[in-house]
Amino acid sequence: MQIPMVDLKIQYRQLKSEIDAAISKVLDSAHFVLGPEGTAFEQEIAVYLGVKHAVGVASGTDALHLALRAAGLGPGDEVITSPFTFIATAEAIAYVGAKPVFVDIEPDTFNIDVDRVAAAITPATRAILPVHLFGQPADLQPLAQICREHDLLLIEDCAQSCGARYGEKMTGSHGDLGCFSFFPSKNLGGFGDGGLVVTNRDDLAAEIRVLRNHGSRERYHHSLIGYNSRLDDLQAAILRVKLQHLDQFNARRRENAHRYSELLGELGIEVPYEDGKGTHVYHQFTILSDQRERLQKALFEAGVASAVYYPIPLHRQDVFLDICGNLAMPVSEQTARRVLSLPIFPELSEEQIQRVTGVIRAAL
Repeated sequence: MQIPMVDLKIQYRQLKSEIDAAISKVLDSAHFVLGPEGTAFEQEIAVYLGVKHAVGVASGTDALHLALRAAGLGPGDEVITSPFTFIATAEAIAYVGAKPVFVDIEPDTFNIDVDRVAAAITPATRAILPVHLFGQPADLQPLAQICREHDLLLIEDCAQSCGARYGEKMTGSHGDLGCFSFFPSKNLGGFGDGGLVVTNRDDLAAEIRVLRNHGSRERYHHSLIGYNSRLDDLQAAILRVKLQHLDQFNARRRENAHRYSELLGELGIEVPYEDGKGTHVYHQFTILSDQRERLQKALFEAGVASAVYYPIPLHRQDVFLDICGNLAMPVSEQTARRVLSLPIFPELSEEQIQRVTGVIRAAL
């Protein structure tokens, strides 16, 4: 039994009639860029997330980049974020000429350690950019309080948390800006790259709409240097279909994750921790083990996919060594040596879960 990290074919087969009809509608209309499907998707997901504005862009990385630029960040500014995340989080900070300031993570949630954030604030700090890693919301209430006290922006990286709640509100709706990715493997994934920026501020939404379309407020009139970063209507049409099923998909992810935790907990494996402050939507199901290499080898030989997210924390990446020097992030470094992500997707079956956990049991 071959088990992939995520099986996109199953989901497509389940939604094939709806998705094919949506694609055909776009093809028949010949409105492919900034058309009615994109507008409708922005309106629908804004309602779903509980925000005033949603602006579709070309990728999750672009969402972060345009959000930071719209917020006015640039050279000389500092943005506090996590070192234990995909590089796009810090890349976007560097794109605008600002400096990422890394703060170590919590050992159980893998999210930024709120207790360490205040000590990292300097006169140059302009924003805090928490990542809702693997689908579990960062602890937003104290982060928002810190931002209020120090007059900082709160920008949420929601690339892995679409559909997750913190308290009574969705991730992305708590900060000044929220940034999402619709990469195919995400909880809400398209059939290519795509992203979204959300905000309740009219000024930021207007600026992002200009930035995503070559700096143009009026056709062929360009008030600033912008980008070609628009969510095309084909992707929007597909995402409109999938959005209707997102809560159901996330509920199934949670069921599968809890079943994993039940079986692996019996083996003494350190399974994902839910802090209860938000709803974990399990973009990844990530265990901790001192025997990671042995487990990964056994899984590979049994035809079961696994992955290490992330093997090298950002402060240890070559590209950031000049600004990080000998910076120590002991929790991130230890976590990077022990994490192993197992297959997780809504359609994962009990048989597949038993297979994955059985391979792990035999390898211990």
